[in-house]
Amino acid sequence: MAKPVFAVVLSGCGVMDGSEIHETVLALLAIDRQGGVAQCFAPDIDQLDVIDHRTQRAVAGERRNVLAESARIARGRIKPLSAFDPAKADGLVFPGGYGAAKNLCSFALDGPDCTIDPDVERAIRGMAAAGKPIGALCIAPVLLARLLAPVEVTVGNDAGTASAIEQMGARHRVAGHGEVVIDRVRKVVSCPCYMLDATVSQIADDAHAAVAAMLEMMG
Repeated sequence: MAKPVFAVVLSGCGVMDGSEIHETVLALLAIDRQGGVAQCFAPDIDQLDVIDHRTQRAVAGERRNVLAESARIARGRIKPLSAFDPAKADGLVFPGGYGAAKNLCSFALDGPDCTIDPDVERAIRGMAAAGKPIGALCIAPVLLARLLAPVEVTVGNDAGTASAIEQMGARHRVAGHGEVVIDRVRKVVSCPCYMLDATVSQIADDAHAAVAAMLEMMG
């Protein structure tokens, strides 16, 4: 029997301007340990900004490519998101990090009026149309709120982001570590991860629970 394939969409490398590394790696670990296969993707676009993670300040004049930066986490085994085919995946996963709100969409700038990167939108809508599960960690549920409302998701207990989600027509549910919010109608799974204060082991618990819920939906 073939192993289920999880397409994992990255948004760069590093929490401040790309994918949150712990969330990404622990999602990949959860997929592997639960019998799945991961294929990483990222849009081939410039990052919104580049942050020095030591000082947490933007680096003036520096440009980096989301696909090239994401390849650091994927160890080079990554494809441009434009090549994603929903027919070849059983599930779609979005780790968090500010890159999800800066590079995959404009939520960091525009809040509930955000626009979604065209390749990200195509991937989400394609999986939703096929009835295949989509998982979103940390801040990434804003992508699904924007496109799949009235989907129910969680970003933990962050009141500001929850309000923006509801302004987009989606529903927000408060959740803690190890908890996932499951919208069975739209086959969406979300968990809070670093939207809450967290240890690495708590992030691992969240990622494991999200992947387990997606596998259950796959049957």
